[in-house]
Amino acid sequence: MHYPKSVAQTWQTSFDRLGGTARELLRRLAWLAPEAIPESLLDTPAAPAAPDATPVAPPRALRKALVELERYSLVHRADDAASFRVHRLVQTVSRDQQRDAARHAAGDDVPAALRAALAWLDDAFVGDALDVRAWPRLDPLAPHAQAVAGFADAAGIAEPTPRLFNDTGLLFQAKALYGAAEPLLRRALAINEASLGGEHPAVAICLNNLAGLLQGTNRLAKAEPLMRRALAIDEASLGGEHPTVAIDLNNLAALLKATNRLAEAEPLLRRALAIDEAGLGGEHPAVASDLNNLAQLLQATNRLAEAEPLMRRALAIDEASLGGEHPTVAIRLNNLAQLLQDTDRLAEAEPLLRRALRIGFVSLGGEHPHTQIFRKNAVKLLRALDRSEEEIAATLNSWLAA
Repeated sequence: MHYPKSVAQTWQTSFDRLGGTARELLRRLAWLAPEAIPESLLDTPAAPAAPDATPVAPPRALRKALVELERYSLVHRADDAASFRVHRLVQTVSRDQQRDAARHAAGDDVPAALRAALAWLDDAFVGDALDVRAWPRLDPLAPHAQAVAGFADAAGIAEPTPRLFNDTGLLFQAKALYGAAEPLLRRALAINEASLGGEHPAVAICLNNLAGLLQGTNRLAKAEPLMRRALAIDEASLGGEHPTVAIDLNNLAALLKATNRLAEAEPLLRRALAIDEAGLGGEHPAVASDLNNLAQLLQATNRLAEAEPLMRRALAIDEASLGGEHPTVAIRLNNLAQLLQDTDRLAEAEPLLRRALRIGFVSLGGEHPHTQIFRKNAVKLLRALDRSEEEIAATLNSWLAA
C-alpha cells in the first residue's frame, strides 16, 4: 500500500503520546486482519515481545490500553458489538515502521511484535475447530489467526504458524467452506514437512486433514495415498494401539467404503473400535464414532440386525457426552432413521429425522451440507408415508418452527 508521508507523520504524532502498553498493543494489532477484532481477545494476556521487553500485559491493562487507543482515534470501537477495528492504513504504516526498525536494530525483517502477535493468537485461538460449541469463540478470531499466520509464514517463522493454518482450515472445512480451507491445510502440511521432516506425527495430522477435505470434495484417488501415508507414520511413531492410529484406520476405511471396497474396510473398522475401547473406555465419543462407522458398513452389506444395536449405542454415548443438541447427535439420529426405514419402520424413523433436521438447522444453518442431507432424507420419508407435497412442506416448516 502506498500512502503519503504526511499520513505517517500524523500517525507518529499520535503514537508518540501513547503509554507503553498502548504502543505495544497497537504494534501487535498491526499484524491482524483489517476486520472487526473481538474485545474477548484482550482477555488473553499478551506475553512480552522479547525477553527484555515489557512484562506480560494482563487483560485489565490491555483494556485500558484499548481506551487510550480509541482516545487518539487509532482504533474504532463498534456501537453494537464488543469489537473494534484498526484502520488498515494505520496497520500498514505500523508494519512498515516496525520492519524498518527491526532491520536497523538487528539486520532482520522480523519485528518482535510480529512474533508476539503470533504467540498471542496461538494462545487465544483454542478449541476444537470441528466442534460447533467452539465456533462462537473461534469464528471472530479466525480472520486474525489467518492473517498473523500469513505474515509469520512470509517472514519464515515455522512455529506455531502451521497450527494456526491447520485449525483455521479445519474451521472453514467444518463450515463447508472448502475453497478457503484447502490452501491453509496445504500450507500447514508444507511447513511441517519442511521443518519437522516427512515422518513426524504432526505431518500425519496434516495429511489426514487434507485427505479429509479431498474426500469431502470427491477427490478420492488423491486422498487415499495421503491417508495411507498418515497411517504408516503414526503406526511407526506411536505404535499400533494408539488412539491416533484408530482415527487413521477410520478415515481410510471411510474412503474404502466410498469406493465400494467394503471387504477391505471392515477389518480396519473393527481394529479401530478395539483400539479405542481398550485405550479410551466404552463411553468415549471416539468409540461412538467407531460404532457408527462399523454399523454403516454392516448396513451397506445388509446386516441390519447387527448394525442397529451399534447405532443405538453410538447415539446413547454421544447424547451423554456431547448433549442432545449437538450436530454429531443429529448425524447419529439420521443414520438410525435410515436403518429403520430400511427395515420398514417408518413411524419410528419420523421423530428421529424431525429431531436431526431441527438440530442441524439451529446449529449449522439451513445451507450446511449436513442439514441439506437431513432435509432430503426427511422428504423421502414423508413421501414414503404417502404425504402430499403440500403436507410435506407444511410438516417441514412445523418441525423447524418448533
